[in-house]
Amino acid sequence: MKSASFRIISTILAIAISSLIVYALSHAGKSTKGPIENVMTYTGDAVKNIEQKIIVEQREDTRKDKLKWLEPYINSKKLLLHPDKILFGAYDNNMKESFESIVSLEDSLHTTLPMLHIFTAWGSKPDEKFPSSLVRNIINLGSIPVITWEPWLSDFTEEQYPDGIKPKDPDKNGMKNIASGLYDNYISKWAESARKIGKPIFLRFGHEMNDGYRYPWGPQNNSAEDFIAAWRHIHDLFLKEGAKNVIWLWSPHPAYDFKEFYPGDSCVDYVGVGVLNYGTVASWSKWWTFKEIFGRDYIQLAKYNKPIMITEFGSLAVGGNRGKWFADALDSLPQHYPLLKSILYFHNGGDNTTTQQTLSWYFKDDHAVTSSIMKQINKWKQ
Repeated sequence: MKSASFRIISTILAIAISSLIVYALSHAGKSTKGPIENVMTYTGDAVKNIEQKIIVEQREDTRKDKLKWLEPYINSKKLLLHPDKILFGAYDNNMKESFESIVSLEDSLHTTLPMLHIFTAWGSKPDEKFPSSLVRNIINLGSIPVITWEPWLSDFTEEQYPDGIKPKDPDKNGMKNIASGLYDNYISKWAESARKIGKPIFLRFGHEMNDGYRYPWGPQNNSAEDFIAAWRHIHDLFLKEGAKNVIWLWSPHPAYDFKEFYPGDSCVDYVGVGVLNYGTVASWSKWWTFKEIFGRDYIQLAKYNKPIMITEFGSLAVGGNRGKWFADALDSLPQHYPLLKSILYFHNGGDNTTTQQTLSWYFKDDHAVTSSIMKQINKWKQ
């Protein structure tokens, strides 16, 4: 078993080597901006690989061994489109830095999660390229990657555009520009990288596209027709690059009408929806039960006759009994919602996207929650 000191020494060594290389490159002039960024990106990936390797090796039974039952799914996109059980997963806001947070969550639930969820943006920054290293690490750990791909078009620099001129407001009619081919070079590179993974990947592009308040790819900047055209164009480019391993996850916001944003059966594999109980944390929120949030949405989403994924599943602790909320949510869930095939916990300890205060959806140390989850899920097996 690797010691903690080995981990620390390895990480420090990787950082030290990268620092020396960057120092040397910095004396070569401005033309070395690209190599410096590449070195830093490579070093970051190397450190993450070291972290991942140590975490796996330190565990008595590796995650991959515990997820041996998942191997047929990982090797067959067809099985993932029609799973015979509900596949659980999680997003954790610390996962890009280390898998320790996910391991800790799994330990608290006495389980191993078959799906791991990450968020990444469009743009010109190194971390906005296809996250090959992180995706491969997820697969090496025995799980299936789920990627939420957010089109923050303002993150692109002038170099991205064919004429070298960045639009004054990239978000205005951004979906129309995607559909017209303005970002084809970027999309094709993503598709090529996804194809090279060679295993199934869930891709959730432009989620909550029907919400006109939260994201710039919403209807305040784009028509539903343009969103559909953008989705289909991206889908076609991925097929052109041979990225047939991608599973397309369409995920609208249930509080707004979404029927007119549906891209069509031929380019959607799953439909997804977030189920988050904000409790009484804000003036606009109240303590909603799982059934009140998801029950009505399920009826509407089931009409597409696609497998359904709860893409963000969680509850805050403000305003009610969180343990009971999870218990009620999971009680006989497979029987009540037969098209529901996946649930991803939203385990975010630093959510500052909705309210002025930072919210924590963490529950790994809340025994009432973890015991409720385990108790209900164990009932499914009886």
